[in-house]
Amino acid sequence: MRKRVTDALALWFPDREFFMRSQGQIKFVKVSARLQMTVAGAVVAALLLWLVVTLAMLVSQYSISMERMALVQRQAEIESSASRVKAYRSSVEDVAKDLEKRQAFLEDIVTSYIGEQAAGEDASAVVGAMDKGSSDEAAQTARKISAMVPEAAGLARMEARQIAFVEQLTRAATVRARNAEQAIRKFGLNPETVARASASAQGGPFIPFKGSGNARLDPRFTTLGQTLARMDALERGLVAIPSGTPAVAPAITSGFGYRRDPFTGAAALHSGIDFKGAPGSPILAAAQGKIVFAGVKSGYGNCVEVAHGNGLVTRYAHMSSIGVRVGQKVDKGERLGGMGSTGRSTGTHLHFEVRHNDRAMNPRPFLEANRDVLKIQAVAEQRTDDAAR
Repeated sequence: MRKRVTDALALWFPDREFFMRSQGQIKFVKVSARLQMTVAGAVVAALLLWLVVTLAMLVSQYSISMERMALVQRQAEIESSASRVKAYRSSVEDVAKDLEKRQAFLEDIVTSYIGEQAAGEDASAVVGAMDKGSSDEAAQTARKISAMVPEAAGLARMEARQIAFVEQLTRAATVRARNAEQAIRKFGLNPETVARASASAQGGPFIPFKGSGNARLDPRFTTLGQTLARMDALERGLVAIPSGTPAVAPAITSGFGYRRDPFTGAAALHSGIDFKGAPGSPILAAAQGKIVFAGVKSGYGNCVEVAHGNGLVTRYAHMSSIGVRVGQKVDKGERLGGMGSTGRSTGTHLHFEVRHNDRAMNPRPFLEANRDVLKIQAVAEQRTDDAAR
């Protein structure tokens, strides 16, 4: 091994001779292999030393940066705690007004998004957590205020419990939003697209939330609002996904996909599902929505189309009668008309389609949603009905 290294160095650094001519005289300068290796070694050592020094400087700067960030964060926590102590000292009455407004804010959120039963369960969980001695920042601040401003001890504990309640509600809303996302994916739809399309239109003058003095809303309240808004958009979108049975006593006679055309015998795409039934049998809306077409459509005969948002439309064809009008809003399971055999039909049946951005989709996954999806839909529908009342 040593001989190989020696041979390699001999190849890299052979003895070299240089010819120099000056004023008619020629001089020979010889650079030995040892001198070349010494110079090369010195250069490599200098480079390694530079790299080590540079790396040490980077590590030192990173360490200093992390220490500064930790110091700033700690200082912010101290200032936040100190500001609350100062607020309590300046006016306990003003702080009480702020807490009352916070409480009204929480009650409004619970009523609009969570429901009284869920709120009661969450409140019990929060009380239990606080009784066990929470070590979070809000509880620490409450203890500090109680020690420095004894007359405000009750209000400080109430504020800490409110913040803990907000965190509990945020976790509950996050879980519900995640469940709605998973349910939407099982229909083959993109949850983000559904959430954006289902977000409620908002507006009005800017009236900032504030209590007495210059009190600001705790950031955790803002996080709760954003989480609930996302949960609401996802659940509203989930409610509008068609999953109800469009006929009272469905008997599927033809599925979605390519089949032999009943009139010509040629291969053709069947863009929906056929349900057989008695003439006049009720045809029901598969989900809540708005009637966008009610009349005669070529090939479909008497036809009704219901828009459900997010680009989803359900189509009900070959009807004997139509019982709705364009622009009318319908709920899931509401009667749209009667089963018939109008249009291009060989007998009494319902031709049912689900279209997304005017592209036909297989309705079967929508009608065969598993129990978990239907349960989430039912909860979302109930909350929507409660809010409407």
